[in-house]
Order: sequence, then C-alpha cells, then structure tokens
Amino acid sequence: MKKSRKGLIVALLALLVVAGIWGFTALTGASPTIDPAKIAVVERGTMRRSVVATGKVEPITKVEIKSKANGIIEKLYVDVDQLVQPGQVLAELDRENLTARLRQARANLQAAEAAQEGAAAQLKKDEIQAEAPDVAFARRNAERAQQLFDQKLVSQSGLDDAKSALEQALNRQQAAQGQLVISRAKVSEAVANVAQSRAALENAEEDLANATIKAPIRATVLTRDVEIGSPVSSILNLGANGTLVFTLGDIDRVFVRGKVDEADIGRVRIGQPASITTETFRDRLFQGRVTQISPIGVDKDNVTTFEVKVSIDNPGKELKANMTANAEIILEELPDSMLVPEAAVFYDNRHNASVDLLDSSSRTGRRRVPVQVGVGNGTKMQVVRGINAGDKIVLPN
Repeated sequence: MKKSRKGLIVALLALLVVAGIWGFTALTGASPTIDPAKIAVVERGTMRRSVVATGKVEPITKVEIKSKANGIIEKLYVDVDQLVQPGQVLAELDRENLTARLRQARANLQAAEAAQEGAAAQLKKDEIQAEAPDVAFARRNAERAQQLFDQKLVSQSGLDDAKSALEQALNRQQAAQGQLVISRAKVSEAVANVAQSRAALENAEEDLANATIKAPIRATVLTRDVEIGSPVSSILNLGANGTLVFTLGDIDRVFVRGKVDEADIGRVRIGQPASITTETFRDRLFQGRVTQISPIGVDKDNVTTFEVKVSIDNPGKELKANMTANAEIILEELPDSMLVPEAAVFYDNRHNASVDLLDSSSRTGRRRVPVQVGVGNGTKMQVVRGINAGDKIVLPN
C-alpha cells in the first residue's frame, strides 16, 4: 500500500514537472533547446544606409599669424581659447630699434632731397651756360672785323683777336653742353636717390606699423606659439619659414575631412545629412552636412578613396580642433521598414533569402521561411516581405 502511494506521488510530481515545462514553453514561445540570446524580434523602424568618414575636426577658417617685421616680442594681449575680433591687437614687438630705423630713414630722405635740389640748381646754371649768348656776340664781332679787314680798316691782328674770341666762346659753349649732359644725369640720379630714400622711409614706417600684430578675422585663438622675449623673423624675408606667432580659427563652424571608398562615393551628394560622433562625446550626436567632395581619388595600397568634407555647426564650441571624429553620411532613409539583424538572413545558391522563425511546435524549435530583402547597412537588413513585425527569429550559432 505504501509502495503504491509512493509511486502515485512520484507520478504526480513528474506530471507537474512536464506540465510546468509545457506551460513555460507556451508562455515564452521558445524552444528549450534554443539559447534566448540567439532570439531576435522583428522590429519596425527606419532603415538607414550610410558610410563613415573618419578624420579630425578642423575649423572652417584657419589662419596662421606671422609677423611682417623682425623683432622681439614685447607684449602679448591674448591667450589660447580667447575670441578675438578683426583689427584687435594680439601682440607688439619691441619698437626701439624700429623707431631708430625710421628716424634714420627720414634723415636719409632729407639728405637725398637736398642733393636733388643742388643737382637741379647746377643743371639750371649749366643750361644757361650751354645757351652761350656770348657766341652770337663773338660771331658778329668776327664778321664785322672781317668786313673791316677787307676794307683795310682793321689790321690782321684785330681780325685774329675777333676770330680767337669767337673760337673761345664756341669752346666754352661746347664744354657747357658736355657739362649739361653730366648735370642732367646727376639730377636723374638725385631723383632716383630720393625715390629710394622715400621707399626706405615707407618700409621703415610699415615695419613700425607691423610691430603691432592684429587679428585679420573674427576667430578663436587656437595656439600661441611665442612668449614675451621671443625673437620673431619676418615673413617678408623668410616666407613660409617666418616665425609663427598665433594660429586663429573660426570654430563656430567646423568640419571633418574623411575618406570614402570608391564603391560608395557614387551615392554621396552635396547636402546629404551626416551624424558625427567623437571620442570625447561618445553618447552625443552632432549633426552636419556634406559640403565638399573631392573630384579626384587617392590610390593607396590598391584602395582608391575620395576625400569628403562634412561641415558642422558648433555654436557652443564644444567640438575642438583636432578631435578625432566619425562622420556617418546618410545615403538613404527608408521609414516604416521591418528590420532584422543582417546575420539572421541566409542565402541559397540562387541567392534567395530566408530566415529561421521561432516555432515551438517544430522538433528543432525553428522553421525556415523565404523572405524578400531590401537594403542593408552592415548591421540591419530591411525585409520587404515574408515576416511581420513582432515575429521572433533565430540567429545562427
């Protein structure tokens, strides 16, 4: 009797366990042989196709400030991350040497102008001498003496004296004309010296003015590359090797310059929206738009890429220059799409797509059904036909 009771209790317990398993299966719709982590639910949402361009955050406008004058930094008025306005004084060079050069240039100009005046006065004197009014007088005397000599009214010596006076007058005229050429050359030289001295004065004035370094644009100070007492070389003398004083940038608007593979560049268009993420703000998306696409690709390691520029409004200046950023360019948006993980889609030899639906009545807990797929983005796949939102699908092991 006791044994039959025990058997009855064991049978009831077994029945309860089976019933519990059956009830759990019915409630969850999952086969006990399938890992719940391998089950995904068909979602309805917006399918986005995109490409990602990785690069550095750069200001829309960036200017390197270099001095036009040589000198020593005497004063610095701004520092990094400070907003400056056009014409605002950023720094000043030591003016003592530049002021001395300006005084010397003014003195040289005054001396050159005085020399020009002297050369002009000498030219006038030589022009008068070159006209030689006594030549005409001496010629008339010689002609009259010849007439009188022919009439035997003047001796041979009188005639010779008149001719000698004419020859002397002609010689003086010839000498004066030669000196006139020299005087004119000296005047030209004096004029050139004045122009040269005036140019030197203007350069000295400009150097003194350039000792005050001003901001050319409204921007933020990105770098300050000198300290008080630092020597500065002029960009006019050394060109690109002139001393860098500041770097300014307008970071109210910034951009990310990244590379897009040639397989995707054909779908990138000017004005397409983009979402930007950074290492600094991992949980925040910044919005931008494609503003430039390079017309020529770059081939590296047998891979051709095209440079794409994505501009971003940055009124709060949260994005800083040289931050690493990923710009996800949205190529296409398909709202109200059924979405499944791309890994859940299988393809046969004819490239027909199918997915495994969760089916508790099946021996394997799943049932393969054909589907028609749309576009994918590497993570999600759009399913056009074959399943419904809310269906449970089984992912491959």
